[in-house]
Parts: sequence; C-alpha cells; structure tokens
Amino acid sequence: MNPDALAAALLAVIAPLAEARRPGSASTLTVADFPLERPKNRDHGDWASNAAMKLAKNLGTNPREFAAEIADGLSSLDGIASVEVAGPGFINIRLDAAAAGALAQTIVDAGAAFGTNDTRADEVINLEFVSANPTGPIHLGGTRWAAVGDSLARILATQGAQVTREYYFNDHGAQIDRFARSLVAAHAGDPTPDDGYGGDYIHDIARRVALAYEGDIDALDAEAKQEAFRSIGVDFMFAEIKQSLHEFGVDFDVYFHENDLHDSGAVDRAIARLQELGHMYESEGALWLRTTDFGDDKDRVVIKSDGNPAYISGDLAYYLNKRERGFNRCIIMLGADHHGYVRRMMAMTAAFGDEPGVNLQILIGQMVNLVKDGQPMRMSKRAGTVVTMEDLVEIVGTDAARYALVRSSADSNLDVDLDILQKKTNDNPVFYVQYAHARTHNVARNAAASGVDRSEFSPELLDHETESALLGALQEFPRLVAFAAELREPHRIARYLEELAGLYHRWYDNCRVIPLGDEPVETVHRTRLWLNDATGQVLRNGLTLLGVSAPERM
Repeated sequence: MNPDALAAALLAVIAPLAEARRPGSASTLTVADFPLERPKNRDHGDWASNAAMKLAKNLGTNPREFAAEIADGLSSLDGIASVEVAGPGFINIRLDAAAAGALAQTIVDAGAAFGTNDTRADEVINLEFVSANPTGPIHLGGTRWAAVGDSLARILATQGAQVTREYYFNDHGAQIDRFARSLVAAHAGDPTPDDGYGGDYIHDIARRVALAYEGDIDALDAEAKQEAFRSIGVDFMFAEIKQSLHEFGVDFDVYFHENDLHDSGAVDRAIARLQELGHMYESEGALWLRTTDFGDDKDRVVIKSDGNPAYISGDLAYYLNKRERGFNRCIIMLGADHHGYVRRMMAMTAAFGDEPGVNLQILIGQMVNLVKDGQPMRMSKRAGTVVTMEDLVEIVGTDAARYALVRSSADSNLDVDLDILQKKTNDNPVFYVQYAHARTHNVARNAAASGVDRSEFSPELLDHETESALLGALQEFPRLVAFAAELREPHRIARYLEELAGLYHRWYDNCRVIPLGDEPVETVHRTRLWLNDATGQVLRNGLTLLGVSAPERM
C-alpha cells in the first residue's frame, strides 16, 4: 500500500467519524489534511499520522479517544498489519510484509518513470541560471548554479512541468568594454588595464582574434580595433563557455542576448506597458518606476536624465519578454551579491500585475570555496585569481564536481574538500552512492550466473528488519522528488541517495540474494532480487536527476 492509497484509506475512515460528531464537517476534508510521516524510530511502525490531534478540537472530541476509533477502522483494512495509538493521539501504522514488499515489483515495472507525475503540468517554466558574463571562464559560483540549475530543471520536468533552460548572455554594457580593452592591451603586449581582465585566457583569446580577423587588425584605428576585438573576442569566449557547460552536462534551450532587448524595442514596450498601468512618472528630467507602491525601499530610475536607459530597464524588458513568450513561472538563479536585487525585482513583477513569488521567483546562491590539503585554493592556472569550472573538473571529474556542488543547500556557503572527492572510499559521498548502484548490478550479474531470476515474487518474504527499512526509504522517493521540486531544493535528492545507499549496504550484509554453497534457489532469493533491482533503479533515477552517472561497475 503506497502513501497515497494509505492517505485515501485514512480519509475514508475519518470522514464518517467526523460527520457523526459534527454534521457537514466531512465535506471539507481532503487527503491533504492528513499528511503521513515516517517515524524516526521504525519500531513505531511504517507510517504515523497526527490526524486525530489535528481534528479533535474542531470536532469537540478527545484526541486520544478519536485516534483509537480511527485505529480500529484502519486495522480491518487489507495490507495493514497493526495500528497503535501513542502519546496524546498519534496513530502509528504498520503495513504487513506483503503490502510493503509489493513496492519492489512496482518500482521495477515503472523503471525510469518511478518518481514522476504530472502534478505541475500547468507550469510553463523559464529557468534562467549561470548567465556568466562572457568576459572569462565560468567561476565557481557559476559552476554551482550550473549543477543546481540543471538538476532543478530535471526535477521539475519529472513533475510534469514544461521547463526551458535559459542563459542570459550579457553582451551589453561596461564589462564588455573592459574585456575588449583587455584584449587590445594583450595583443599589443601592454599591461592589463586597471579595470580590465587578466589571466592566460585573455592572451589566448587576443591571439585567436588577431588570426581570425580578415585583414590587418593593426591597421585599424583605435575605435575600430576595439570593436573588432570586442565582437570576435566575445564570440570566442562565449563559445568556450558553452563548450565547458556542455562537457559539464549542462545544455541550454535558449541563449538570450541582452543586446536584443535594446535593439528590438523591447525596453520601449515594457516602459509603455507600465505607463499604461499608471506606474511611471517623470521627475528631475528622468523617467521613474514607482516601485515603492509594491514594497521597494525607493522608486527606480528607468530612463536617466541624459536619455540613456538605466540597468533596470533591461530587467523590465526581459521579464515582460519572458511572459510574452508564454512562461507563467520565471525562476532566476543569482549569486550571493544580488540580495539587494530581489526587492525591486518583486516590485517590478507586481507593477506588471503579476504575483511575486509565483510568476517570478529568485533563488540566491552562496559562495563556494575549494579546499585542498586543508587550505583554500585561490589560484587558477588559466584565469589568474579566479578558480574556474575547468579547474574543478580537472581535479575531481564531472560526476564528483556536480554531486559536491548540489548536495548542500544552495543558500549556504560551501567548502568543497578536494582531497575527499578524489578518494575511492565511503568518505566520498558520490563514490558511496555510485558504489551502491554498481553493487546492485554486481548482485544481479552474480544472481544470473547462479540461476536466480525474477520468475517468482512473494513480497511477504521481505520481512527482515533491513528489508523493511529499505522498502520504507524506497517508498519515499516519489514524495521526496515532489518536495524537492516544490522547494526548489535539489540537495534533498543527494542526501536521500546517501541514506538509501547506506540502507542498501546494510541489507546486502544481512540478506542473501544468492544461495550459499549447494543450497537450492528458493522463492526468497528470487524475491530479494526484485528488491535489489528496485533499489538500483531508484539510485539510478536519483543520480540522473542530479546529472551524475550511475556506473554498473566500479
């Protein structure tokens, strides 16, 4: 019996009991009113509910007595071994072994679809992440967002959402000018400008630009030369960024150019829309958006007194552009230095008539530090003082890098211990999980060689305590994925996989799939093979959500 079926059964028992106490009360009850939880102590059963305590006051009844009546009703249902009342009215439910064990077959039959649903089918999501300036290799903050953003996109898609991965290409503004000046200086052999970019990659790009330019680039005047280095250099740099992301397992559906907002008239359209809505005004020769009406700490200049657009003008145009493209959920992932950005963006959303936190959601990621030999790693071989995605991948590989960056909440600072990630031991969390998956395949290969197949399935035989614990964890996977999607927290998948791997290893140590010596193959061995393969499937499904490989041999 899965959690949804159990919740429905709980509602069916509670509804008439509630109606008898207060007529009409049952009509408003839903399964969502009775969330089931896994008891921390498995001796208390497979599932627990506080439904009696939650409803007792409204129904004018004693919670423990009400819980006892609910327990009596549940006890008679198929698949439930026992129901006990604890404390002031907790209901502890234990499934019989057959009902719990049936899950193994369900998972194997579902395969990659286990953990998916269509509850978010009405959500058309634009997920914007990384969006690093095309002025250098991707730094660690951008690398973290690449891992987290791609994982979040995968998780949301399993829940039925239509997800578009989008990269906002900042090819407009002062940072591009500094990049171009840095290339020109590198080409001329001059020192890096005070506000420019350094590192070996600048010299490499400058050399490539000079070779790619059709003609003598040194024959150009200063302005034309800078424009040549800008346009060609940005293309080279962005091509490198895209290739690095691809090798990291991250590909985007849309690469949106900031320049397009200004060249297409999108800024003017956004301003016109806000003027129609009555939220723009003129003051001191500038055009302002009255964001204080929507919770901002001050109004924002959109067009400056000199006639040039302020930075927020691009934000207005880009957000409206996304909404006009049909996205009803816009999620933006930003770095730690963008906290002050959130309030005005939410005010902007409200000014357009949308709902902050629903139509627009902003996730803030914190800093990442690499630690080696107990000391922070601060230098890059290629990018000077900025440690990059390539540096991390070169040291530990893509799988370990992605897993390490996604396994902690993105809104907390993260220290990545490179020494641990290079170990082939259980101290390395990605190795621990991948090894568990590889072990399930090794068991299956050895089972086949020993004549153990899945021709029989008797779930009531899965009654060892380690089997109960393993089945309980497997049961949680769909709910855990849905929860990770709701909270936008992929790290919950990683932590779950580590717990599941530990439970599988303990089961492996206690329950044999392959008979010992000359013992005959029995139904219990074939049934355990189902559980082994089900665990492998869930480990594989979870690793796939994180963009991490699931090796069959290690």
